[in-house]
Amino acid sequence: MKNNKLRGVGIGAGYFSGFQYEAWTRIPEVEIVAMSNRDLAKAEPIRKQYGIPKAYGDWREMFDAEKPDFVDIITPPPTHREMCAEAAARGIHIICQKPLAPTLAEAEAIVADAAEKNVRFMVHENFRFQPWHRQLKRQLEAGAIGDLYSLTFRSRMGDGWGEDAYIPRQPYFRDYPKLLVYESGVHFIDTFRFLAGEVNRVSAWLRRLNPVIKGEDCGLLVFEFASGALGNWDANRYNEPNHDNPRYTFGEFLLEGSKGSLRLYADGRITLKPLGEPEKEIAYEHRNHAFAGDCCHATQRHFIDRMLDGGAFETSGDDYLKTLRVQDAVYRSAEHRAPVEIDT
Repeated sequence: MKNNKLRGVGIGAGYFSGFQYEAWTRIPEVEIVAMSNRDLAKAEPIRKQYGIPKAYGDWREMFDAEKPDFVDIITPPPTHREMCAEAAARGIHIICQKPLAPTLAEAEAIVADAAEKNVRFMVHENFRFQPWHRQLKRQLEAGAIGDLYSLTFRSRMGDGWGEDAYIPRQPYFRDYPKLLVYESGVHFIDTFRFLAGEVNRVSAWLRRLNPVIKGEDCGLLVFEFASGALGNWDANRYNEPNHDNPRYTFGEFLLEGSKGSLRLYADGRITLKPLGEPEKEIAYEHRNHAFAGDCCHATQRHFIDRMLDGGAFETSGDDYLKTLRVQDAVYRSAEHRAPVEIDT
């Protein structure tokens, strides 16, 4: 840490990296001193746009030269274990993009290695940091709908139908052997845990609607929570939504409790309907900036705040493994066509 700023570096220059590099520019305690990407020509526009001083073709060379305080890993899941292990061995703190790893065992190894080397480790899981989910959590904690007993999220993305599915933005999705839950559903598993607590058991039904891809693109997931509440995630990436920007809230939420219900609409509005009373809108701040309500900035702001005050990350390695164990149980439930208890 020099000049009262944390020195950070980034690895990756793919589609999503721009959201993260842009967010770092608005965190005054951080200086991103370099980035790396195996294709330097691809990295150059990002480097220039966000004022990053240097770009390297080799991330190890970047570690050698820059000796950063932390690294933001924004690369595909199969690369994460090697990169995290090297960063941990050098004492570099880590914020790592999800999916964390191709398998639960690899994710557990990443987390264990960071803990052994005593480096701070956080997963860049940004959905729980979207402003509407933070507001829903505040309403639940205030007792707005009493005891929570039901959560339902319905999502239709419309980006996965036809011969050219996913090609304009993330063509590698077409080759994922596991897609909907592995890439998208993990966000909602974590968000459901954030809102309702730990999951005891899951039941899942998964399908592939588009034959040109390898993985599942449709799913119905049912979560049984330790609290007794039930959760339902009904999603596919094939059928189209009936609103202009499906990537703002990614769908609509209904939370029901003993005193009423909360609704999240696709445009970010939240309403409260107490039993026996009219539905009313809840005022809160959200804006259509960057990605999904500027949640990358909120996530990275949380990372830096906890780096500076020594507090626990919400999506620490140990906590995120709980989300990944639920994800693993989802696939086992779909394979065996039976409910699966969560292995804690």
